[in-house]
Amino acid sequence: MLKIRLKRLGRKKQPFYRIILIDSRKKRDGKAIEEMGFYNPLNKNNELNIAKINEKLIQGAQITKTVKQIIKKYYL
Repeated sequence: MLKIRLKRLGRKKQPFYRIILIDSRKKRDGKAIEEMGFYNPLNKNNELNIAKINEKLIQGAQITKTVKQIIKKYYL
C-alpha cells in the first residue's frame, strides 16, 4: 500500500520534512517513490504540489494524519 507521509531531514532540534510517496512497509527515511513538497515547522516555509497529491489519492494512496493536518492548515 502506498502512503503519503513525512520524511525527516535536518539537524538535531532543527527538523525539516519532505512530503513523499512511499510504500508503507518501508522505514520512515527510506527511499521515496516520489517527492511532493516540503514542510518546515520552524520557518513556516511550505511548498506542496496539491495537484500531485490529489492525483495519487485518486489512484488509491493513503494519506497520514499529520500530512492531512498540514494541508488543511496551509492550503484550505
